[in-house]
Amino acid sequence: MALEAGDDAPTVTAPNQDGEDVTLSFESPTVLYFYPKDDTPGCTVEANQFQRELETYREAGVDVYGVSIDGVDSHRSFCDSEGLDFDLLADPDAEIAAAFGVELRDSGVTTRTTFLLADGDVQAVYDGVDPDGHAREVLADLVDTGIVSLD
Repeated sequence: MALEAGDDAPTVTAPNQDGEDVTLSFESPTVLYFYPKDDTPGCTVEANQFQRELETYREAGVDVYGVSIDGVDSHRSFCDSEGLDFDLLADPDAEIAAAFGVELRDSGVTTRTTFLLADGDVQAVYDGVDPDGHAREVLADLVDTGIVSLD
């Protein structure tokens, strides 16, 4: 079962697209989005839209991370081909997915699920995400809920 708003966020460590270990404790506002697979149509739309909104996220003090079961090399290729300037975390054993309770499909990929995290807690969960428009939706919710301000 997926974590819900109000739950403690687990601390996770995983390699990014450069093979560097990244440890997240989710004290600062963070978007952690799980997506099925690098270089697929929906995942490319979602990643590109987070990239398009990345400067606004950063100005608001929000970190953005994508997670899939793809490995470091696949993430590096995806970042290079799409010009992504945020970390994609490799979760080939689905350990991060399990820590957040994100379901695996029969094909072995994660369902598209996004978590808003801050102060070490889950603030909001998005299940069954439509990748088109999601990055802007999450940003609007961060402002609407008062987690961040865009002043």
